[in-house]
Amino acid sequence: MSFMQTALRGIAAAALIAGTGTVAMAQEVTLKLHQFLPAQASVPKQILDVWADKVEADSDGRIKIDRYPSMQLGGRPPELVDQVIDGVADIIWTVTGYTPGRFPSSEAFEMPFVMTNGEDTSRAYWQYVEKNMLDTEFADLKMLGVWVHGPGLIHSKDPITSVADLNGVKLRAPTRVTNKMFTDMGATTVGMPVPAVPEALSKGVIDATVIPWEVTTALKVSELVGNHTTWPNNALYTTTFIWAMNKDKYAALPDDLKKVIDDNSGEEFSAFAGKTMQAADQQGFDFAKERGNNIIDLNEDQIAEWKAAAAPIEAWWVEEVTKAGLDGQALLDEAKALIQENTK
Repeated sequence: MSFMQTALRGIAAAALIAGTGTVAMAQEVTLKLHQFLPAQASVPKQILDVWADKVEADSDGRIKIDRYPSMQLGGRPPELVDQVIDGVADIIWTVTGYTPGRFPSSEAFEMPFVMTNGEDTSRAYWQYVEKNMLDTEFADLKMLGVWVHGPGLIHSKDPITSVADLNGVKLRAPTRVTNKMFTDMGATTVGMPVPAVPEALSKGVIDATVIPWEVTTALKVSELVGNHTTWPNNALYTTTFIWAMNKDKYAALPDDLKKVIDDNSGEEFSAFAGKTMQAADQQGFDFAKERGNNIIDLNEDQIAEWKAAAAPIEAWWVEEVTKAGLDGQALLDEAKALIQENTK
């Protein structure tokens, strides 16, 4: 049974209990969930709220989760990790790369043309995190899930077909890896959290952005640019995400409520989140197509050119993280192997 099916069944069961007059146990704990996207965006609506609703239902109402979208608790998206560590928020969802260099092992999953699909790559990512990161880079966090989005693409004001078309283009990229890759390809990269993209496009601060289709609707990107470059059956890049809880808040829960959190987290939830996020790409694609925007599907020869241009990033990354004391080549090899093992 999928996480979504289990979640819906649990919520329905809780509603049935409430309807028959059974008195739920008194609420014991309220958790503050903080993240950077509007509440109506696909991730909050289809993933984070599903998790929160399921936890509330499975706890018979003893856990209540207050949701704070769009950084309503204050701060900027790069501050979310420290907010959950410090207890400003109890649960956060964020982009791993918003804190460059802090979680270097995760970048193995952001290499160009490595991911296969959101569900299977996210499952592999959780397995990788369990082995390599829970007690090291993620030691200050209670990890609830990790995942990646579907194959990323370029949304631009002018058409981009070849690598040469990037020359001089002011392009927003989400992570250290993607910034390096696009800079090496000739773009002028501009780092910023994704909520800043619409204003940056409208004011000409950037000419293009790389994000998955799923978030383009909430950010109105297809209304601000007219061109979308895709790599059919390939992933130019992806981004890794963190879904985490304050460790002290988790430790203070009674064992049965810890079990509620644990039963709704981990590998299956990570796979569900990756699958759901990629499925939401369709809505963004359909909207751009209905507007008559120019959707550029690169052919095999064109994709080969991009693969050749992106290939040096792996060696750069291995060298970078090895200098930091990690076995970069072993981590990259393991990430690739886990993705292939988990891809159906």
